[in-house]
Amino acid sequence: NMVMSFRVSDLQMLLGFVGRSKSGLKHELVTRALQLVQFDCSPEVFKKIKELYETRYAKKSSEVPQPQPQQHRSPEALSIHSSYDRGSTVARTSIATTNIDYPALYGKYLNGLGRLPPKVAKPEVRLVKLPFYTTLDELLKPTELVPQNNEKLQESPCIFALTPRQVELIRNSRELQPGVKSVQVVLRICYTDTSSPQEDQYPPNIAVKVNHSYCSVPGYYPSNKPGVEPKRPCRPINLTHLMYLSAATNRITVTWGNYGKSYSVGLYLVRQMTSAELLQRLKTIGIKHPELCKALVKEKLRLDPDSEIATTGVRVSLICPLVKMRLSVPCRAETCAHLQCFDAVFYLQMNEKKPTWMCPVCDKPAPYDQLIIDGLLSEILTECKDADEIEYLVDGSWCPIRAEKERSCSPQCPILVLGSSDVNGLLPTPNGNGENGKAAADVVDLTLDSSSSEEEEEEDEEEDDDDEAPQPKRRCSYEKGLVSAC
Repeated sequence: NMVMSFRVSDLQMLLGFVGRSKSGLKHELVTRALQLVQFDCSPEVFKKIKELYETRYAKKSSEVPQPQPQQHRSPEALSIHSSYDRGSTVARTSIATTNIDYPALYGKYLNGLGRLPPKVAKPEVRLVKLPFYTTLDELLKPTELVPQNNEKLQESPCIFALTPRQVELIRNSRELQPGVKSVQVVLRICYTDTSSPQEDQYPPNIAVKVNHSYCSVPGYYPSNKPGVEPKRPCRPINLTHLMYLSAATNRITVTWGNYGKSYSVGLYLVRQMTSAELLQRLKTIGIKHPELCKALVKEKLRLDPDSEIATTGVRVSLICPLVKMRLSVPCRAETCAHLQCFDAVFYLQMNEKKPTWMCPVCDKPAPYDQLIIDGLLSEILTECKDADEIEYLVDGSWCPIRAEKERSCSPQCPILVLGSSDVNGLLPTPNGNGENGKAAADVVDLTLDSSSSEEEEEEDEEEDDDDEAPQPKRRCSYEKGLVSAC
């Protein structure tokens, strides 16, 4: 109320005192001063506001007011004080006894609220922390969208200005991609529910306008299932590219559908993170020591007195269930009951594009803050290169599990031993050599010689056509060799 009663000169003095821009129309000065009171009001600022207020609205008293020492008063304040003391007959009514609303000329805060939020202790709406967004400043606390009439389509305006420090942070931030800065001003919308931190949730018919330009809002995911409505990814809306990066005020208008549910909106200055940065942070603070992982294995395999079945081991795959590739950074959520891990690299990349934060093994929530890297399985991946699965034993040790075809060396097809020139080479002695002491002949797989056999069959059929007399039954190639050898 004190700030709302100030004139242009008073507002300029207050803004100049805190180092903010003093240029602009009166409603812009009022907006900056009100933001200063709501978010950055220090004891020094409050003292300055009180000083300017008392200077303009000096209380009437029978006693002559004692002037304050000059060293504590600025020349501008003295000139304003003297102008009011010179025979002014304007009635000075205490501003605290009147109910002053925002004039329409000054612009309005969200929903056109006519006064500052009451200082009544009540639960506030909280939004969940997003791993890919680090909050730097809160520009507007979550404020409820209140319908102004009975229309289904409502509009809620908001006016605010960035501080020089915030503008500098945005300008000096790196670019994630052309035209997209890592430091952003984002709009977040959620249900008005104070019982727990809320996830982002868009109201129906949402549209966001920033300084006379509409901002793009994430669209719907296409649905492949018949009869299932497409889902919309509710994420923070980046407003940075449409804002004035200066001391000028920015106007944001949220258009929304009023269909019974209550929503709240908030503005934040954030730094957007990448999956590579989150992975590096996880490697720094999220590795679980191998001994702790081994103790967890023992606990899982410990005999339950109430159970009649004793578990002697548990198998764990070294293949990521997400991409069916060998694990590189094995991780799981601290709350997961299984020992199976998934790859942290692909898990973070997947949630960067479409944030769900659900464990691909047990399909339960696996948020970033609860992820751990399995130190024991990391060591196993380094030592075990020739297996895709291991088995944990009761004592915490492990052994590789190889495929059956790798463990079995016996051939699955018939073989034939052929000598060089005589039949003795076909019949090796128990010591592995023929009768003449020569080494046993090579092993030949006849199933691999199917093409040559087919060619011989074709030649035999041509000979049969040329001869009118019936030919004797054709023998296999190796039978021919045996007969000729005999």
